[in-house]
Amino acid sequence: MFSKKNRLITSIIIAMIVGIFCGFLINKSITSEKPDFSKTVLVKSGNPEIIKTTQAALDKQSAKFYKDYKKKIASRFSILSDIFLRLIKMIIAPLVFAVLVLGVAKVGDFKSVGRIGLKTLIYFTVATLIALSLGLVIVNTFEPGKVMHLDLPEANADTGVKSNAQDAKNFISHVIPESIFDAMAKNDVLPIVVFALFFGVAAASVGKQGDSLVKACDGLAHIMFKVTNYVMSFAPIGIFGAITAVVIQQGLDVLSGYVYLIVCFFGGLLFFVFVVLWIISLMFKIKFYKLLSHIKEPILLAFSTASSESAMPKTIEALEKHGISNRIVSFVLPLGYSFNLDGSIMYMTFATVFIAQSYGIEIGMADQIKMMLILLVTSKGMAGVPRASLVVIAGMLGMFNIPGEGLLLLLAVDQILDMGRSATNVVGNAVASAVVARLEGEKF
Repeated sequence: MFSKKNRLITSIIIAMIVGIFCGFLINKSITSEKPDFSKTVLVKSGNPEIIKTTQAALDKQSAKFYKDYKKKIASRFSILSDIFLRLIKMIIAPLVFAVLVLGVAKVGDFKSVGRIGLKTLIYFTVATLIALSLGLVIVNTFEPGKVMHLDLPEANADTGVKSNAQDAKNFISHVIPESIFDAMAKNDVLPIVVFALFFGVAAASVGKQGDSLVKACDGLAHIMFKVTNYVMSFAPIGIFGAITAVVIQQGLDVLSGYVYLIVCFFGGLLFFVFVVLWIISLMFKIKFYKLLSHIKEPILLAFSTASSESAMPKTIEALEKHGISNRIVSFVLPLGYSFNLDGSIMYMTFATVFIAQSYGIEIGMADQIKMMLILLVTSKGMAGVPRASLVVIAGMLGMFNIPGEGLLLLLAVDQILDMGRSATNVVGNAVASAVVARLEGEKF
């Protein structure tokens, strides 16, 4: 007999397989029944002059027509994943607030919170530097941009992604909320964390008068975990919709052209997880594979939805079951979703240099170190920005005079790469929580 947890994992895997198969069949049925597009245009337009249009232009129109058509069909399936991800996002703000207030109230004072916070941020900084460095090592060693010989996008082509220059003013504006209700409405984790830190310390400092609110937060956290379990029952349907939509739009053929890039990047992610994080775990006497076994459900959830956020509620639950105290998990994990997205951070250096290689642009070691240090700062606090990795990469391209339209080289497989990034983010934050717990003297 399968346990409830194993049944969910099995259902998610089945949903992924069925989604790939269903998406492949629909993609093939669309692409294999292409009419003569030039005749279609002629009939629809009623304009004989269309005959003079070059075949290249007709092929371009045809490609756009079928791209839009696939997108339309895919959107009908992606509704399922949109519903699931919205249900998850509905949980995050109240859950993060409740568990963080509860955890900080248990810690008790600013001195203790500051001590844990300093250890957490030092670890995040070290992990970020390792991830950024590994991204550079992988892309310079295997040189996917030079090996693959991809067709370069047209100059000034629209990528649909706007670069975002993250300066000190923007960062402070993002971190410190004008209104906690506005931050919760936008599901912006970092400002919620800042408010909850102040609220939790204040609740602990007023003594008995704050006990009722702390108990209320405890009750809210338990209720939100129960809501999470209800929402998880919809996970296989949402994942089926997400995978089907991606395969309808991209097909499986796209993998053949990008297989070297995917292998290089996923190889880097696996090295980071099973070598770098394993060594870190060994240093702090953390049972790495036991930790992985506890968080396998959130890892699979993040991978299949390409969203680290979707795994947060289940990760909190899994880490507490692993034996890490609520005060550590509730403090470190929400911060990690803004400051310690290891997979996404590694992708930023990897993708930037990959695009430069594709254009034959050489970036010297000094510039790569400069890029790494800039990303160390600009990558922080980007969790609330849609398509955050691509936004940061777009900013890097402009800064190092790399054609911005080169971002289009990655968009075809970005969803697939994002699946690996998201799963790695979950493992990275789980290890971070375990490391900080060890530094605080916890045994588990």
